[in-house]
Amino acid sequence: MSHRITLIDGHPDPDPARFGHAVADAYASGAEQGGHQVRRIRLADLAFPVLRSRHDWEMDAPPPTVAAVQADLLWAQHLVIVHPLWLGAEPALLKALLEQIFRPGFAFPVGQPTLQGGLLKGRTARVVVTMGMPAFVYRTFYLSHSLKSLKRNILAFVGIGPTRETLIGNIEGIGPGGRRGWLDRIRRLGARGV
Repeated sequence: MSHRITLIDGHPDPDPARFGHAVADAYASGAEQGGHQVRRIRLADLAFPVLRSRHDWEMDAPPPTVAAVQADLLWAQHLVIVHPLWLGAEPALLKALLEQIFRPGFAFPVGQPTLQGGLLKGRTARVVVTMGMPAFVYRTFYLSHSLKSLKRNILAFVGIGPTRETLIGNIEGIGPGGRRGWLDRIRRLGARGV
């Protein structure tokens, strides 16, 4: 079964040597080979302001760049976010983009308790996190804190779920063979559209 997939390459560094870009490329190529439709968003290529007040978040119209991302999200059945772990969380620029995208009236009802569910129901997600530390350390010692927050406090809050996860740890230490192995696994996930 073919899916409509929006993939956010959440690495803010435009350097093509960043492993996160290769991960996003592998997922997209696998998805396209699997017969899925893919729309890609590269955080490193986007220009948008950082929200600085509740008024801006609630009342201002999203900038055109953000409105285009929102349109890609509405089109999608499945959302994939690939990002590095920086200081224990997603990069600040990715968080700023998520704040811009998930505004009242778009992601959840204005003036209504959000416990009733967000407006983006019916979409699933996968979050792929690359990190320098071993993934088991992030899971066991740090309890996957930032990933849990992204899944529960952002994605589930707006109605997206279930959200699967892939943690790629020790990216500096796994060497070229380890990286190729991960890219093959990610490509297979893309081919399945999960």
